[in-house]
Amino acid sequence: MKTSWTPIRHTAIVLALCGAFASAAFAGGQAAAPAKPTASADKGAAADTAPANGTLRPGDDFFAWANGGWLSKTDIPADRSSWGAMASLAEETNQRIVKLIEDAGKDKGANSEARKVGDYFAAYMNEGAIEARGVAPLKPQLDRIAAIKDKPGLVRALGDSLRADVDPLNNTDFFTENVFGLWVAQGLHDTARNMPYLLQGGLGMPDRAYYLDSSERMAGLRTQYQKHIATMLKLAGYSKTENDADARAAKVFALEVDIANGHASRADSADVLKADNTWTLKDFTANAPGLDWNAFFKAAQLGDQDKFIVWHPSAMKGTAALVERIDLATWKDYLAFHRINQMAGVLPKAFVDARFDFYGRALTGTPQQSLRWKRALGATNEAMDEAVGKLYVAKYFPAENKARLQQMVANIVDAFGKRVDKLDWMAPATRAQAKEKLKTLYVGVGYPDKWKSYAALKVVPNDAFGNAVRAEQFHYKEEIAKLHHKPERTEWAMPPQLVNAVNLPLQNALNFPAAILQPPFFDPKAPDAANYGSIGAIIGHEISHSFDDQGAQFDAQGRLRDWWTEEDMEHFKAASSKLVAQYNAYKPFPDLAVNGQLTLSENLADLAGLAAAYDAYRASGGKNANEEGDRAFFIGYASSWRNKAREAAERRGILTDGHAPPQYRTATVRNLDAWYKAFDVQPGQALYLPPDQRVRVW
Repeated sequence: MKTSWTPIRHTAIVLALCGAFASAAFAGGQAAAPAKPTASADKGAAADTAPANGTLRPGDDFFAWANGGWLSKTDIPADRSSWGAMASLAEETNQRIVKLIEDAGKDKGANSEARKVGDYFAAYMNEGAIEARGVAPLKPQLDRIAAIKDKPGLVRALGDSLRADVDPLNNTDFFTENVFGLWVAQGLHDTARNMPYLLQGGLGMPDRAYYLDSSERMAGLRTQYQKHIATMLKLAGYSKTENDADARAAKVFALEVDIANGHASRADSADVLKADNTWTLKDFTANAPGLDWNAFFKAAQLGDQDKFIVWHPSAMKGTAALVERIDLATWKDYLAFHRINQMAGVLPKAFVDARFDFYGRALTGTPQQSLRWKRALGATNEAMDEAVGKLYVAKYFPAENKARLQQMVANIVDAFGKRVDKLDWMAPATRAQAKEKLKTLYVGVGYPDKWKSYAALKVVPNDAFGNAVRAEQFHYKEEIAKLHHKPERTEWAMPPQLVNAVNLPLQNALNFPAAILQPPFFDPKAPDAANYGSIGAIIGHEISHSFDDQGAQFDAQGRLRDWWTEEDMEHFKAASSKLVAQYNAYKPFPDLAVNGQLTLSENLADLAGLAAAYDAYRASGGKNANEEGDRAFFIGYASSWRNKAREAAERRGILTDGHAPPQYRTATVRNLDAWYKAFDVQPGQALYLPPDQRVRVW
């Protein structure tokens, strides 16, 4: 799935808020660790993969058949919007990590980096100190906003707020509260240079649809969001009269509606060809008037950059015009609200609770906020991701696991290559390019080849707010420093302790963090069939992202380049369109269907990855691979997607997430002939597809 990590919030394989660390944007404060399960929640893999009893057949609903026992006994923990295999594993992992962090904070002999990790966590946990300081730590930032006297000052403030907090290729969430988002990565066409990418931003709700959709539910959320703006402004002292904060909030919300009108849709945001826009400084002035771009980039520490890749031209144009048109007072209140909102997790409890009331209860339907230690762990992971990961790997990732996983990866890469060789529709020239991508693919297993240094990050005991600000600035400087260095193909995009995986198309690389390489996804004691069905399908999924509707646009060096013959691409698009139609037909709710186009990349990767993993299992198993093993393979796949979500969270995911809901990802099996044979799936059963209607791409 597509992702990387800190300071960006990633979703990759996981559904929204299902990974090891929830998105800070919608978790009610800083990034939250998963909840401790209730007595009825997930207890591990042992009994959860057993198929449910009863009359339900695999061919009617394979997700429910394979996960029936787990679904019937599992409740979503009160502080979660969803719960599943990945969230459960992340909970177990985080229980280990927090103990490591606490020990590091107590150990006077620990190295300076480990002590920083412990101090950061402890400062976040010190609610007494945070309450005692009140809003005082935030006041200097709000004072700077209040001191803005004119539009040039506003432009400087907007530029100064820019952060490297988005990732359009490796993260399905384009969200940033800052007016624009920055991503630093190899150029789309120049493999020798890192480039600054600018993306749309500036909204406090997840997507433009939340502002523009006319449904009753969205209208209700808009009302609650406007109240949330007013509440945060009141808590920070922006209320001279009883109704002052409400009036200010109304104007801030109206500004966000205007910003949303300039935003691209999720589907358009996922189209790399629409994002391939290189602008010089002169182009910004000509294409997006109303904002002094030279001053903006200077304030953003990007004044030495001569070219930018503009992912969302319409947002640049629309927001720049709003800088000129909207009054200064409204913009100042907008900046103040978003800074309060961003920093709520390290402010007094009233701010934390107010943020959760909207982003937790209203937006995702989560009834209870996660405990403080879980939010502290999420914040520490976000601030010092690889420093925490180094502690985790040293304790919990044995060398033999890495070696075995590397062999599985090699087997699945080989299986995918053999599938490419057998494609009768692919021209020799295209096939050669595809094989070159596989040959040059970098696969990182467990942890990075080179660890980040946090020597320049200052962590002060009992200064949670200051630590958060310094970590934010540290990561921004770290990212823009890449603009003066050549791209590193082996650079990791997520930390070892994240239960996730990623394909990085510009690097032609994969990352499989250590935390996902454990039960139920990889169990050294389990049969190969089950491991290939779970972690093997994930490995295959990430490999196949190199050849999905987006990955296929990049060559072996990561250049955006058309390396397909016209005939081959037409065949690929025709096959892909069948998968779009298949997913468009799934309706989780009477009024809301899965978006087959939005989820196409992930659905293609699920399909191709599962097929390659099956081939690799069969090839590696030799005589031991049989129909009984096939059943274990497919059950392993289905059990890896066991998940339950609250309605509000699932609806949000359908609208904004590039991944389909897990029950429909499990339904990928209906396109593989071997599944029909393994479970005797016959015509008349709900998932049955005639052979000529089964989607076959790779």
